[in-house]
Formats: sequence, C-alpha cells, structure tokens
Amino acid sequence: MIRVSVDVGGTFTDLVAFNEETGGIINIKTPSVPKSPEKGVIHALKQFLSEHEPSSVSMIGHATTIATNTLLGQVDLEVPETALITTLGFKDVIEIGRQRRAEVYNLFFQRPPQLVERRHRYEVVERVNTAGIVETQLDPAELEGLVNKLKKTNVASVAVGFINSYANPVHESMVMDALSKSLPDVYLTASHMISNEYREYERLSTAVVNAVLMPVMHTYITNLDRNLNELGLTAPLYVMQSNGGMAKSNIIASKPATVVESGPAAGVIASAWLGEQTGIRDIISFDMGGTTAKAGTVRGRIPEVVPEYEVAGTIHMGRLVKGSGYPVRFPFIDLAECSAGGGTIAKVVNGSLQVGPVSAGAEPGPACYGQGGKDATITDANLMLGRLNQESLLSGDMEIHPELAKKAYKVLAESLGVSPEEAAMSAIRIANSMMSKILRIVSVERGYDPRGFSLVAFGGAGPMHVCALAEELEINHIIVPPNPGMFSALGLLTADLFHDYTSPVIMETNEVDPGKLEDMFSSMEETGRATLMKEGIHPDQHRFQRTLDIRYSGQGFELNVETGNPVTPASLSESLIAFHEKHREVYGYAAEDEPLEVVNAKLRVIGLLDKPSLKENKERIGDTEMETRRVYFESTGWVDAEVYQRGSLDGVHVGPAIVEQYDSTTVIYPGWSYVPDRLGNLILRRVAQ
Repeated sequence: MIRVSVDVGGTFTDLVAFNEETGGIINIKTPSVPKSPEKGVIHALKQFLSEHEPSSVSMIGHATTIATNTLLGQVDLEVPETALITTLGFKDVIEIGRQRRAEVYNLFFQRPPQLVERRHRYEVVERVNTAGIVETQLDPAELEGLVNKLKKTNVASVAVGFINSYANPVHESMVMDALSKSLPDVYLTASHMISNEYREYERLSTAVVNAVLMPVMHTYITNLDRNLNELGLTAPLYVMQSNGGMAKSNIIASKPATVVESGPAAGVIASAWLGEQTGIRDIISFDMGGTTAKAGTVRGRIPEVVPEYEVAGTIHMGRLVKGSGYPVRFPFIDLAECSAGGGTIAKVVNGSLQVGPVSAGAEPGPACYGQGGKDATITDANLMLGRLNQESLLSGDMEIHPELAKKAYKVLAESLGVSPEEAAMSAIRIANSMMSKILRIVSVERGYDPRGFSLVAFGGAGPMHVCALAEELEINHIIVPPNPGMFSALGLLTADLFHDYTSPVIMETNEVDPGKLEDMFSSMEETGRATLMKEGIHPDQHRFQRTLDIRYSGQGFELNVETGNPVTPASLSESLIAFHEKHREVYGYAAEDEPLEVVNAKLRVIGLLDKPSLKENKERIGDTEMETRRVYFESTGWVDAEVYQRGSLDGVHVGPAIVEQYDSTTVIYPGWSYVPDRLGNLILRRVAQ
C-alpha cells in the first residue's frame, strides 16, 4: 500500500508518495493553480495515478492555504455572510478587541475589515457568572424571535459566543439546538466548542473565524472528495492542522480555524522527524519556497508551539504585528515568516532597491520561466549569478531562459546605476538579510543560542541561501534532506493525528482539588478516544499528553507545563516546580514564594500513525562531476565551481560547488565542506579557518 501527501504552495504543488512495503518514496512537483488550488492537487494526483492503481493508495494527507487566503481576501474566495449571537451589551467586543493599535504612528492606519458586519450581530439577555452559575436565564421567547430574524437574512454561518460560557455553556447549547432545528442549512459554531477558555475577545474572535471559514472549507473539502472519488481514490483524506497534527477531513470541515497555518506547520514537523532519524535534538527549520520563507524551532525533537495566533495579520521584519489580524486561540507551531521566496519581486522604490512583499507566484512566475513574467525575482538573480542550471529545472522537465532573467535585471540595474549582476547580488543580499532576521526571531529572541542548533534547509530555494544564513548566525552544521523541495509534503507523512482539548480551572493552587482535576482530564480523554475511533485509529495507538496552564496570581498570561497521570497532590506539586523552572527560563527569574494559579487543564489526544524511515544508502556510484560553472559569491566574486548531480556524490568535498537535483539546488559556499550521510542527507560543515 502507498500513502500519499499533497502540499499546495504558492508556486508549486508537491506530491510525495511512500510505499509502505518497499520504503520507496516518489516525488512529483506541478505548478499550483492559485485561483483553484484543488486543481493543482488533482493534477499532481493524475500524474501519480498514470503509473499506479487508485486501489494501492491507503491514505491521502493534505496541507492547504485556502483558509488563510480566504481571510486575506483572495479573489474568488469571498468571505461568506456571517452572524454573531452574543450577550446583551457585548456585540462590539470583536470590533473593540484589545484596543491595540498595530501601527502607532500611522495616522491613516486602518484595522482589518470586520468579519461580521454590525447589522448581523445579535444580542440576547442572559448571564452566567465566572463560577458558571446562571444569574439570568435565557428567555425561550426571545430566542424564538431571534431565530425568526435570522430566517429573513442570507447569512451562511452563525457564531454563538456568550460571556463566561467557558464556565457553563448551557445557554450556548440552547441557542445551538434552536438554530440547528430551524436553520438546518446554516453552518453553526459555538465558542465553547472551538475555544473553551476565558478572555472573551479571543474566544469570540476564534468562534467568528471558524464560522466564516466553515462554508468555504466545507465546499473545498466536498469538491476535493468528489474529485478524488472520480479518480477512483477511496482512501481517507487527512488535513494538516496548525498544531502540527493531522485530522480527518470531516472533522476539519467543522473546525476550519485549526488549519489556518496548515502548510508551514508541515515543514517543522518534518524537521522534528528528521531529528529522530539522525539523532539530532535541537534544530532550526528553514523553509524557503516560491513565495515566502519560514523558520521554526525544534528543541529536544519537539516543535515549539504558541497558544494563539493572529491569522491574516501583517508581517513586519519577520514578526507578526499584534492587532493587525484576527486572533485564533488554538495551538500553533511557532513560526516566523518573511516575504522572501524564489518568486519574490525586486523593484526600485524612491531610488532604492526593495525586495518583496509581492511575489510573481505560479502565474506568471519569474521572468526566466518564460510564462510572461517581466519583473526581476530572486530566482532570476540566482540564475544570473550561475547558481541555477542555465538550461532547465525539474531535471529537464522545465525549460529556463537566462536571457529573460538578464533582461529583467537590466531594467532594474539602469534605475540603480549599476550592472545587472550587481543588482542581482544586491537583491540576494537583501533577501538574505530578511531571512536571517526570522532565524534570529525563532532562536535568539526566544532565548536560544543558534550556534548550538543544526539548520535544516528545505523548500525549492532554501538550500541555495542556507550557507549565507548559517554564516550570519554562526551556525556550523547544516542538513539538506534528500528531497528538500518536497520536504514539507513529506512532513504530512511523518505527522500523527492531534486533537487538543481545554477545560478551564482558574483557581489558586491551594484551592485545586486533584480529584476534580483528574475528572476533567478523564472526561476530555473520553471525548478524544471517541474522535480517534471515528478516524479509524486502534486503541493501542491512542496516546494522551496532559498539561496545565499556570501563572503567578495577578499575571496576565500563563505558561504551559506537563502534569501527571493520574493527577495527585504529588504530581501537582511537581507541575508547580516545573512552572517555576520554565518561568526562570523564559523570563529570567522565578518568584517561588508567590501564590500560583491554575488557569486551564489541557489535553492533547494523539493517534499514532506509521511513519516512513530514510533508507540507508550502502551503495555509492562515485562522484560524477557534470561541469564546471562560473558562479558569483559574496566573498570571492566570480569563481569556478564544480557542479554535481545529487545522487552521484560520495566522500567529503569542499566548496564552492553546486549540487543539482529534481526539486532543488544546493549552493555550497567557499569555506564549507559537504558530504552525503548514510541516510542520503547532505551534511554541510564550516571548515576551520
């Protein structure tokens, strides 16, 4: 049987197939179709099925950007009419937010458009206090009148979010029951079902984002399922979530807010898997594709996560600008991102060279692709400087045009008063500066010394820039996986199924009853087991990770630490000690005499899946140099560099060199050694000076 994964990127759609019997891996790369991303998926699958039977496919994994694109306002992805039902006096919470101004000194700053128009925000009289006690009952007659109002509108989806519903969701459940009976064709989201935590703004925002995405994601998955069936594929479809785990497509259709950073998460998960394969514990993942570059951190083979993310927010200098997007309270792989990809456009603005944020994407693509693109891009710069094959890409499947790249940079160079080659090198320097910042964000700014990490470079363009970035951060060890351009898609085959659950506690530790805490975890485990059984996961493959959100009393935010199973007074004490240690690591101090507060009990339910393993390569065919090419490097200028095909490498060499393969090109700078390891990874190390 064969497991297949498909990752839709801004420029290419990647398919990786893993043969469970032989351990063989098949890689297919096709251009993406930005306006209809499912077409790129189908094109890749059709190419795969031209040589394989549909019945041989046992599972299909998928990473998609359709949720993010919808919130960003992509053409052909309209935001559906959505309504919000909330407590009297709170309908403007989602608009007031945290009163955080994303651009303090910009007099013309505009907040992102509201996902729910004010005319579609409805209030009802009800009240539950923070202890979960109903103080004002919801009037059934008022609810009936509200339902009748909604019947007269064209809303496609409704979010229900009441104050303190995390403590007692009885009124949200009443509204959901009434709506499901009277409006069976409308999509419904209850805030306690998607984000069962206090902080009403973040909880309501998460519910609204989920409600907005439900019609879009349901349509996308329905169409994709139909297309898969037409191809004869009946294998279950799983989708990558933002937390780094997979989930069945029907579950994702009801919780689409969990997949807004689906694609980028897969690369970090793949990096963690590679760490297990190679025995390396601490990794910085660097993914440079056609549109953006992304960085993440793996410590102890566990990806770093954050509890919240602002989707469709503005990225500035690699950092997400607070207040510029829509908060979603859900675990996200911790990523930093910048607009530096192979298709990123370089242009002159006010006499200065600017790189990004606009990308040529898949259509028309870089100028050298010969598909009508006229703008100078990073790919064109690398081609001009000898770093890319001068005739074709994708092992000859894609013709490339150096003269068009030079023409694009000639126009740019004339505006700058420099040569085309200098303009190209300047564009690469700027892009490298942007990407080194995101590597610092996930390492230095998180309190980690990057010199103690290995840098895993992937994406179609990542291995071309990785040496320059490693030198900038003084990293001495680089790993380029066997198929770097397909690595994120491979990550879909290395992930397990994840489902995250939360039960609010919010009380000081001396008031916490370990028995009641154990009951909370047991209830969440029961729900998680039922979900995994629906996904076809055998009970032997069920795993549970228990954690607690803890803070000092009076603090605004909490830290997450592991707790015991079962919960006992002793295990709770161990969790408190772990909190002090983590607080010292994160903030530099611990106030061990201060009272503590348990905010949430959290459970991650894991369904273990079999994972591929890198095959040990015992046979070497010996080095076969393809050619010697003139290549430009920052430190040396133009020099002769040996060009090799990836599969022919053997033994230790020293750069400069170019290593070409189907899905990527690795540029090895002077002063770096390179050697394939026993698993087919290309290992780069700085040569002692």
